[in-house]
Amino acid sequence: MAEEFGERTEAPTAKRKQKAIEQGDVLRSREFATALVVLAGACWTIFLGPSLMRACGGVMTASLQFGRDDIEDFDPWRPLLEAGGKLALPLGSLFLVAMIAAVLSQAGLGSLRFNGALLAPKASRINPASGLKRIFGPTGWVELGKSLLKVALLGAIGAYMLLKTSHATIGLTSTDVQGAVGELGGSFKGILIAMAGGLVAIAAIDLPIQIVRRLAKLRMTKQEIKDEHKETEGSPEAKAHIRSRQREMAKRSMRKAVAGAHVVLTNPTHFAVALRYNRASDQVPVVVAKGRGVTALAIRELAGENAVPVLEYPSLARAVYYTSREGQEVRDDLYVAIATILAFVFGLSPQGAPQPAITVPPTARFDENGVKQG
Repeated sequence: MAEEFGERTEAPTAKRKQKAIEQGDVLRSREFATALVVLAGACWTIFLGPSLMRACGGVMTASLQFGRDDIEDFDPWRPLLEAGGKLALPLGSLFLVAMIAAVLSQAGLGSLRFNGALLAPKASRINPASGLKRIFGPTGWVELGKSLLKVALLGAIGAYMLLKTSHATIGLTSTDVQGAVGELGGSFKGILIAMAGGLVAIAAIDLPIQIVRRLAKLRMTKQEIKDEHKETEGSPEAKAHIRSRQREMAKRSMRKAVAGAHVVLTNPTHFAVALRYNRASDQVPVVVAKGRGVTALAIRELAGENAVPVLEYPSLARAVYYTSREGQEVRDDLYVAIATILAFVFGLSPQGAPQPAITVPPTARFDENGVKQG
């Protein structure tokens, strides 16, 4: 019993996943987001880094120069504004690239959504016991392992790249400034790309771990599956109660009509039509009540209460149901079949005769969905 109802052995349902998303429990990977942002920054450095270097060079040049106007009209904010104007475009583009990368990192995991519920205060966020549990629990150990792996991997990559470029860097003292700056810039780009590659490798390890951990967190017990199914579909007891109420309402609305009927034709369970034929007032049989499902069951119950004969003629019951309305005379191509049944009900047939066989004309043959069978 504990295995059936206590252990979370079942995969989460679509409803459980949607509820988790609405509560802010979405797939997240800080390593994936960091790797994407750093990788985007490395690409920006390769393609747009020179523009930033030129802007910085222009700012330094302007800062070390002054003219007669600077002496006669001293304004310390003017060079700062000029420097800010030169640096605004490259720095703004770097900020924009980082923002786009951060957004794409969440969109790529399907986690890009605003959830106001996360802004609500929660006692667990300031509860010291909860904080200690997160630190020293399984999650804390996993995060510690990832941090150590990140430090070891990035440290090894950085050490290798620095060792690789150290010999070339020592010889820069004998070159011109322009060549030394270019060589250092190339080395910096290489180190940055290597670091970004290391972060991508860490993200490739972390992302599957986060997926598995989230699925394990969302797993459900068999009892939770059953409860959700009952909540979604309705329990059998509730369905039976609803059907009973519907049947009672149908019986109240057609009690008088069925009481005045002379015969009820059934399908035998899906359809029911009640027919009346008074020789004094009706020229042809009249449909006084009809229905399917719960309403058909109510008609049969009322017929039993009022001693109205109930006969099973599936094809004829469907024909009357789909060709006539309540209070309307039956269609003329059904006269012969219905007259044969009424003669049997009124006792005009030979005594002891079996229930008569009838033929429904091809023009009035329907299946249970109302499609003509021809």
